[in-house]
Amino acid sequence: MSKPLLILGAGGHASVLIDILLQQKREILGLVSPEIESNSKVFNGIRHYKSDDDVLKFDKKSIELVNGIGSLPGDRLRSSIYNKFLELGYEFAIVIAPSAKISGYAEIGGGVQVFAGAIIQTGAVIGANTIINTGSIIEHNCIIGQNNHIAPGVTLSGQVTTEENIHIGTGASVIQSIGIGKNSIVGAGVVITKNVEENTICFPVRIAKKVI
Repeated sequence: MSKPLLILGAGGHASVLIDILLQQKREILGLVSPEIESNSKVFNGIRHYKSDDDVLKFDKKSIELVNGIGSLPGDRLRSSIYNKFLELGYEFAIVIAPSAKISGYAEIGGGVQVFAGAIIQTGAVIGANTIINTGSIIEHNCIIGQNNHIAPGVTLSGQVTTEENIHIGTGASVIQSIGIGKNSIVGAGVVITKNVEENTICFPVRIAKKVI
């Protein structure tokens, strides 16, 4: 039986998660955030808690948390919140949009979030607290590390491996059998054709043509 949920965060990312959870008729106990950052109607009627200390009032065995904090390149708030409450003994729910397609032979880690239209193929492994965002494609036998953000429209060909704390920007593509080292950022629209060392930023190539 599904446990009631407490959402950490109240911005745009949280609003998408709540939309998914409401479609699935999950019980949402409240939002935890100093303030609600979005005017989305999806927050209407959901109780608002303003402090992380409010989470501690809930029995860790009777609820699950949802990490509603979004992920931006180089920002570790999402992972720090996840680690904080994991160490306190709380569990994070896996959230999968109804329209996502996930192979029964894929492995999904704790707290993973898979948004609308995403595809995860056979043999893929998705590390804990990772976001597979809208319309992304994770092909066969990809190994995705913890605390990754695979942004909307990304394509990872077969056997791609990413380490922890990776951000792959909107519309980027990574060809087969490539490895991406920890703490790296792949810019929006970039095509990766060779291995990426850790702590690397991959910028898109910009070609400017002077108009006379």
